[in-house]
Amino acid sequence: MKAKTRLFGEIDIADEKLIVLEKGMIGFPNLVHFALIFDEEKGMDRSNIMWLQSMDEPEIAFPVMLPTKVKEDYSPTVSDEVLTSLGNLTTENTFILVTVTVPRKIEDFSVNLKAPIIINVATNKGVQIIVEDDFPVKFKVYELLKNKKEKAGE
Repeated sequence: MKAKTRLFGEIDIADEKLIVLEKGMIGFPNLVHFALIFDEEKGMDRSNIMWLQSMDEPEIAFPVMLPTKVKEDYSPTVSDEVLTSLGNLTTENTFILVTVTVPRKIEDFSVNLKAPIIINVATNKGVQIIVEDDFPVKFKVYELLKNKKEKAGE
């Protein structure tokens, strides 16, 4: 499928790579078809920022990342009935993303741990949910990522 996007120009996405969020994203219920765009050379699990590109609205792409990049023990509590529409979830087929906010002041760079996006990669179905845990909507990560980068350079 060819798609025109604001950030990436025209891209070609294989149909089997399309992700369906039947309820859309929070605040965007009509956007249900997405593609996850990342640097293929780095691989999905090593990439810091990826883009959840709407295939319904070319102007909209959400920056996302793996929550474990900033909070290694991230394990939100989710009721089973919320996830039943995704199919049988296992450790191997469950992929969790969080949205990223990059404000003008880079020190306020944050991720939303309160509303993760859970995807079953076997069915390519996903849902954005609000978790029961006391996670923040704006978990600031600039200093954390800066310190990790400095340690890796030592």
